[in-house]
Amino acid sequence: MSRESVLVLGGRDALVGASRSQPLGRAATLGWHLSELQAAASRRSVQLHFADYESLRSQIGRKADLESLHSDSLHSTVWCQRHDGSDSSERSLDDFGAILTRTMPAGSLEQITFRLAVLHDFVRRQSRLRTTAIVNPPAALELAIDKFATLARVKSLGISTPATHVVQSRVAAMQAFEELGGDVVVKPIFGGEGRGVMRVCDTELAWTTFSTLTQMNAVCYVQQFVPPGGVDLRMLIVGEHAHAIRRRSNSDFRTNVRGGGQSELVPMQACLEQSARLVCEDFGLKLAAVDWLETDSGELQLIEVNGIPGWKGAQRVVQESIADQILEVLVSENE
Repeated sequence: MSRESVLVLGGRDALVGASRSQPLGRAATLGWHLSELQAAASRRSVQLHFADYESLRSQIGRKADLESLHSDSLHSTVWCQRHDGSDSSERSLDDFGAILTRTMPAGSLEQITFRLAVLHDFVRRQSRLRTTAIVNPPAALELAIDKFATLARVKSLGISTPATHVVQSRVAAMQAFEELGGDVVVKPIFGGEGRGVMRVCDTELAWTTFSTLTQMNAVCYVQQFVPPGGVDLRMLIVGEHAHAIRRRSNSDFRTNVRGGGQSELVPMQACLEQSARLVCEDFGLKLAAVDWLETDSGELQLIEVNGIPGWKGAQRVVQESIADQILEVLVSENE
């Protein structure tokens, strides 16, 4: 194992030329984020490898297969199938000095549960071995991806958030709609980049929206709309580095770059960075985007925490290489 050997797990959503179920072929290319990491790894002389979550497998209880780990107390190990250009080979996760978790693709409940269980077991073993760092660990990702769990945890830290109701029936959702002033933002509990997020300020539309969600067995996440809309502040935390980025959209209340939002680097506010770092420390995140809305009165309210943040929009306005900073975190975590 090399401490300078880093595995990027997942994040292959922008790849072309290869099936997800097959190793990455010669014709396939990396998407923007993984290409940035690959270039940063070359500059830092870090060996960077890639693998898909679908390739994870675990074996339990065969001591002969675990002898290379030099511990009789271990009872399982995990392998992944690398896809490094034309080279495809299976490696143990223990072979890497650090692992960066990126986006996990969709799957059945059983598949998602297994992938997370594998990572939880790996982190548990690494708490003793301390040979491989993982950024970010599965417990932190599970917390950050769940918008309800995120806001509940953030609120317990004394940080302001928009008024939010999370309910499981159309009747309760309509009651929340009225209590929140008849102008709300409805979001899926899981998801990002503004997908499935809509502003509802009409009673008939609210009834139709909540009827559809309950018919789909979805939870209704109903959040008070915070004017003016179309602008937010993202705090991108990368280890010891932090970048404050204001995002604006002239055509939508959502500010996601994917949907046309524009980014602007703004001066760092010490109190805001302190709050963002408090959240990251509590969640167990080394790499995260903490998003805030600014009310008409100037108050900042936290709305989301992203444990697998993209940084393409941020990189357009940040002079330093964010990918280099991510590699710096991964290498330093195992020193």
